[in-house]
Amino acid sequence: MSYFATQLVHGIPVNDNNTGAVNPPIYNSSTFAFESVESMPHWDYARSGNPTREFLERQVAQLEHGVRGFAFASGLAAIHAALSIFKPGERIVVGDNIYGGTYSQVNEFFRRWGLQFTVVNTQDLDAVREALAQPDAKALYFETLTNPLLKVNDVEALSRLAHEAGAISIVDNTFVSPYLQNPLDLGADIVLHSATKYLAGHSDVIAGVAVTGREDLANRLYYAQNRLGGVLPPQESDAVRRGIQTLALRIDRQQDNAQKIAEHLQSHPGVTAVHYPGLASDPGHELASRELHGFGGVLSFEVDESLIDPVVVLNAFRLFRLAVSLGAVESLAELPSRMTHFELPRAERLKVGITDGLIRLSIGIEDVRDLIADLDRALAAGAAGRGEDVAGELEGLPAKLGVPIVGDAEPVRVPVAG
Repeated sequence: MSYFATQLVHGIPVNDNNTGAVNPPIYNSSTFAFESVESMPHWDYARSGNPTREFLERQVAQLEHGVRGFAFASGLAAIHAALSIFKPGERIVVGDNIYGGTYSQVNEFFRRWGLQFTVVNTQDLDAVREALAQPDAKALYFETLTNPLLKVNDVEALSRLAHEAGAISIVDNTFVSPYLQNPLDLGADIVLHSATKYLAGHSDVIAGVAVTGREDLANRLYYAQNRLGGVLPPQESDAVRRGIQTLALRIDRQQDNAQKIAEHLQSHPGVTAVHYPGLASDPGHELASRELHGFGGVLSFEVDESLIDPVVVLNAFRLFRLAVSLGAVESLAELPSRMTHFELPRAERLKVGITDGLIRLSIGIEDVRDLIADLDRALAAGAAGRGEDVAGELEGLPAKLGVPIVGDAEPVRVPVAG
């Protein structure tokens, strides 16, 4: 068995060509010829299967230690396929802090089709146990790290509770990727990814994947993929495969940068909280240290809105791009209350801790000194938006903290995002 970094580069060949090409071919064909009427070819129609897509599906199954993988046209398509395997009247217990698109699918689509949902704080194992005891509970759905507060869910404990109740465990592993955790090894039954994020890693493709360790669930997922038709095309499949080759290298740099930035933000007087499991003070640090192989490249922080205007901060970034994604080589920043989680009513957002002053950062592979300098400039601009007294109080803070600022003579020349 090859090691993880080797699996990233080579995957599992589908034995589809004898040309000697070191990269698998891209098959832009919608249909495949039968040798005869009586033959049963492995590939017949591209919705049902394509060699390029199959290479990626085998690879993600290998990386997640599953029996089969499935590639979809988006992360939401993968989520839709996973939830579509249930019947009207069946209940799914859902974490109370989930991606806004998942929230929308649950409340605006699947409820109309008769699925029952119970929302629960997945940090509270007793509450989860009680929710799973309700009639017809068939699944527990949650995220490895919640978005955008980076709360760490105990995959092993939650999956065990699901199984004790006769339900399955479905885990969205997007934020950490198979490099930092394999939920199937901890008892999960289905693992999902927005492959747009860390797997592809370059903000150039939309994709989703699902992997399971059970053949019966694999058959149900394949039915959803094939009959609903949300498959990933061959060009996009190859783009994800190519991105996967550098996954470990990228995440190593991203989480190293994220750790430094999180520690820097802790010292800022205008920042009231930093959410990152790599900090020893973070409530999820011990669990993350036990179940993860690293802490990821996403963090969020809250500003004191009486001192700093978060909207001004976001609009003032030069190097961070104002965008609603994560996991790519470039650093991104967003305001969850107005962007990724706008679907949630404000009362619901506040209930789970998503304040109007919460800012989420997806850290890229740039030089961390440039990222910190850009962050300090933006925070200073946000303070200036609250008045001269506040701006004066915060002025010069980086120098006082001994933080190296790149470009004192000449600022970084990056167009303002947004």
